Amino acid sequence: MMTGTDRGLLARVATGLLLAAGSTAIAAAWGFQLIGGYVPCKLCLEQRVPYYIGLPLALLSLLALFGRRYGVAAVLLLLVAVVFAYGAGLGIYQAGGEWQFWAGPSDCGGGSAAPTSAANMLQALQTTRVVSCTEASWRMLGLSFAGWNAVASAGLCLLALGAAVLARKAGKPA
Repeated sequence: MMTGTDRGLLARVATGLLLAAGSTAIAAAWGFQLIGGYVPCKLCLEQRVPYYIGLPLALLSLLALFGRRYGVAAVLLLLVAVVFAYGAGLGIYQAGGEWQFWAGPSDCGGGSAAPTSAANMLQALQTTRVVSCTEASWRMLGLSFAGWNAVASAGLCLLALGAAVLARKAGKPA
């Protein structure tokens, strides 16, 4: 029979795995952009936001777990799960648009700040690379960046849910 201490340890391990996997996923996105030269579209950049919100919340939940504040950790982990479920939904939405299962966003494309003069506009037209949200720039095993983000975000959501359940059970007396 598993004790509250065992559940607390498993919740900390799951949360640590969540942090490691989530950090790896967002680092890979930045690596493909900065090292690989892949320019993200507007929707790609929006898919990073759940990592910027979810990972700090996961870190706070890990600190709460170490402080044996299991109820606080469980609530934080549920928030993390919701954030990454939203991220998975964004990934599915974009991947479906790339496969033309449905229309993608009509306002999605690359670009920079509005030009301030005609000369700046001509320079911007020459240097701006428009990136479509409905055309996959890369695929591996049939999945685009958006598809892999959907998989990663769904996995992180499940990890957060599992850790939340373990944290909640760890806080209950045996």
